[in-house]
Amino acid sequence: MDAATLTYDTLGFGEFEDFPETSEPVWILGKEFNALTEKDDILSDVTSRLWFTYRKNFPPIGGTGPTSDTGWGCMLRCGQMILGEALVCRHLGRDWRWVRGQPPRGEYIGILNAFLDKKDSYYSLHQIEQLCMPWLDYGGAACAEPPGWMPTHNGCLEGACALAEEETALWKPLVLLIPLRLGLSDINKAYIETLKQCFQLPQSLGVIGGKPNSAHYFIGYVGEELIYLDPHTTQSAVEPCEDSQVPDDTYHCQHPPCRMHICEIDPSVAVGFFCRTEDDFDDWCMRIRKLSHTRGSLPMFELVDCQPSHFACSVDVLNLTPDEAGIQSEVRCGQARCTTDKAPFKGNFPDVRGDRVHDFSDRLERFFDSEDEEFEILSL
Repeated sequence: MDAATLTYDTLGFGEFEDFPETSEPVWILGKEFNALTEKDDILSDVTSRLWFTYRKNFPPIGGTGPTSDTGWGCMLRCGQMILGEALVCRHLGRDWRWVRGQPPRGEYIGILNAFLDKKDSYYSLHQIEQLCMPWLDYGGAACAEPPGWMPTHNGCLEGACALAEEETALWKPLVLLIPLRLGLSDINKAYIETLKQCFQLPQSLGVIGGKPNSAHYFIGYVGEELIYLDPHTTQSAVEPCEDSQVPDDTYHCQHPPCRMHICEIDPSVAVGFFCRTEDDFDDWCMRIRKLSHTRGSLPMFELVDCQPSHFACSVDVLNLTPDEAGIQSEVRCGQARCTTDKAPFKGNFPDVRGDRVHDFSDRLERFFDSEDEEFEILSL
């Protein structure tokens, strides 16, 4: 395999800094570590996250398109990482660890296969292009699948997507992504503590964000620094071996993780959570409500028991996922609302408008003016 190509963002770091020796707690995706006594555990945990980076020499997207995503695919790679983390939690558990050279579990291989850079991998860049442009003909790819279709790999049901029938009957594991804007050009410091506390929740999938034109996948923090995985390294595309095993060394970051001062992050972020069971979701709701009452900081969003009357509008609902998936995500005039096929969620998410958050208890009304902004859903 060709050596990795370091792009502009990675080159800025020179040699990667070792993890700091500090008495402050280290939080990574809901797990707390001691940097003085558990440094190896920290690095093992970070290394075990799926690391999706720029790739080159993969089959042309759409048959004649690009063969590398260097320079334009960083946000897509971050999206793959947060989804990959959800699948790992779903099929392997949050405490699963990747060990170099150790025979992998079948579920892990199923997950990894779903992200390989080729047309028949369900979460590849090729599939993302097709889902964004379904009117294009990509030679029989997944644009119009028959009812009941499920992704397969080499004729077998994809392990990353297979669900037991009894599980789907009651609760479907939920991936919840909440897009937020926490300031205008810079993050409003009133949100910093709340953002950090999101990494402490056991349901945390991390945060997609970064700097202008440079996306990162944030997985935790230590002190005032965010810990993140950087997709800006170009590596060669990987093909499965004859025995369907995947050379996976390049899918795990094996150097100390990158860090960034929290004030440097762009205010536009997407916060992710994973609720495997209904109890997980109820626990998440309880924790979010507690965060809303944290002194000295503002909530990034809040939950309410029903949709406020002043949120009613005449704009048609945009369904982002099909009912058959068991999870509905809807966008209505800037408001995020989620329901399952079992029952409506117990909370609706308020819209974030500029540097304002609607606070339904009116406790924080003095921070904001009363102007309303208009939002449009744009399609390209």
